[in-house]
Amino acid sequence: MKRNIIIIGIILLSIVIFLLAFNYKQPQDPGTYYKVYLKDEEIGVISSKEELEDYINKQNESYKEKYQVSTVNAPQGLQIKRITTYSDKVDSVKDVYKQLVDKESFTVPGYQFTLRKDDRVIQIYVTDKNIFDEAIRTTMRTFVGTEDYTSYMENTQSEITTTGKIIEDIYVEESITTKKTNIPVTEKIYTSIEDLSQFLVFGADRKQETHIVKIGETITDIVAENQISVEEFLISNTQFTSEKNLLFPGQEVIIEMTNPQVSIAYEAYVVEDQETRYQTNYEYDETEEKGTSRVIQQGENGLERVSQRMKTVNGTIEYIIPIQKEELKPMVNEIVMQGTKDPYDVGSTTNWYWPTLPSGWTVSSRFGYRPNPWTGQREYHTGLDLAGTGCGSPIYAVTNGRVVESGYRQANGNYVCINHNNGYYTCYNHMSRIIAQKGDVVSRGETIGLIGDTGAATGCHLHLEVWKNVYPWRNGYAGLIDPRIMYPQVFGL
Repeated sequence: MKRNIIIIGIILLSIVIFLLAFNYKQPQDPGTYYKVYLKDEEIGVISSKEELEDYINKQNESYKEKYQVSTVNAPQGLQIKRITTYSDKVDSVKDVYKQLVDKESFTVPGYQFTLRKDDRVIQIYVTDKNIFDEAIRTTMRTFVGTEDYTSYMENTQSEITTTGKIIEDIYVEESITTKKTNIPVTEKIYTSIEDLSQFLVFGADRKQETHIVKIGETITDIVAENQISVEEFLISNTQFTSEKNLLFPGQEVIIEMTNPQVSIAYEAYVVEDQETRYQTNYEYDETEEKGTSRVIQQGENGLERVSQRMKTVNGTIEYIIPIQKEELKPMVNEIVMQGTKDPYDVGSTTNWYWPTLPSGWTVSSRFGYRPNPWTGQREYHTGLDLAGTGCGSPIYAVTNGRVVESGYRQANGNYVCINHNNGYYTCYNHMSRIIAQKGDVVSRGETIGLIGDTGAATGCHLHLEVWKNVYPWRNGYAGLIDPRIMYPQVFGL
């Protein structure tokens, strides 16, 4: 009996050992998986990196269609790290994708362009590098002119034999860097040359309106009413070439303010034949009765060939440097003798002396609304800018009067203001040197200062302001008038 118990025990022990041996497995080999992080936060473990990428791409067909790309990629900051582990616990690609949708936006392949000028930085995203390059060229044509830009790029500019213009350089003032990147779909991404070109000229908040021309309206009237510059009007209405172009009642024109996002500069050498209009000089004879006058010398216009170098940025002249003048025909001033007993400091209201040298000048900025060349912000330009006669050239009093202010202001630089005691005041700004001092009585055509670039000026020029029945700078813009109306023959008004 005892022997049987031992035998049975041995049999049972053998069975247990057999069963244990049958169920025993060798240690499992470690598996390869991928741990997914979004900005250093772990959001899951997946078995295939390619499977997640394919899933993201397939789930975002709308983005591929919108941005005209073949792939949609993971959000920025996504990291997928390969790991080796004995654990076979993994997340589904679908679950990981849902977390990505909730946390970050997906990206599309493209290019980031960064434009820097002074403290201003602009980033532009495009799906194709060619879109940016062509948009810059289109913007250059807008501000330089298609014909001038094309002849410069194709090296077909005509040589100057008598008069003409040679563009020496066209460039973007901003520094530009580019990199290939994945762009979040939440960014503004440009897919067409036209859209990006419009942004570069008019900015992101483009507002376009139409204006129906009324009887008697001119381009000058329309730009003043709508607070835009003549240059802006001509950019938006390419059928016109000058503010002197005629309009007809009922004609529809576009009103739009530019807000350039890039600074398109061109430098040119210009040779022009400029008429030097004669001035009328007065001599006074107190022995003759008041109101009597006679012409002692007839006036005759002259002609000069003027050579200059100029720089223009976004359609606005930044500076003009005179190079040479050649007299083709001498100018003869008219001399009129007047009998008068009026005070010496009372000026004429009809015959205004030209405030700079009679030749070489150019209107670098008109009276009215414009983008400020310093800040780019829209402003009311309070006078007429005359450039081209050169730094240090004379500034003349437009008629008799008494100097009521002379000094320095941050915006105006060195300046002189004259009360002509006939309802008009004139102010002359940015002088390099003041000659007429407060309290001085000055006569028509007398030198009161020299052309300069003091104060807020981008180059040497005269900023002339005319005020009617209002003391300068006391009541905002009240009393300011366009100085051009004082010289109707010069400006064809």
